[in-house]
Amino acid sequence: MPTQVTLDDLAVMAAADENHRYELSPEGVLSVMPPADPDHALIVSRMFAWFLTNGYGPEQVVTDCGIDVGGGRVPDLTVWAEGMPPRPARSSYAGTVGLLLAVEVVSRGSEVTDRMIKKVEYAKAGIPHYWFVERDAVTAVHRHALSA
Repeated sequence: MPTQVTLDDLAVMAAADENHRYELSPEGVLSVMPPADPDHALIVSRMFAWFLTNGYGPEQVVTDCGIDVGGGRVPDLTVWAEGMPPRPARSSYAGTVGLLLAVEVVSRGSEVTDRMIKKVEYAKAGIPHYWFVERDAVTAVHRHALSA
């Protein structure tokens, strides 16, 4: 592994290992996570369907799209402005132009990252809205309007 991982390196690692999700913080911290469990996947599917039935087109609602936030993050769901689908930026990861909302379903082991760290990273990247979904006894969606 290189001493400093780039977004291109991250894309190569992710392509070589479909059994894990790879993310890179803007500070260069590499995270390797297991695939989503069935409950996690169902929540993402339900949210995807909700957006489609509430006026968003299929080119606007995208799951598991890598985004360039100074590092490489892969939100569970992203919502893009009409006519502005995700486009590669300085790597194969999409830039944040046109990105309206990033959604993360909180998983065991990623609580601090999903609740706090990504909220700050996404705000700095100019993403106007961030939701994270808690899946305790009751599923709760925490909605945040962000500002850099």
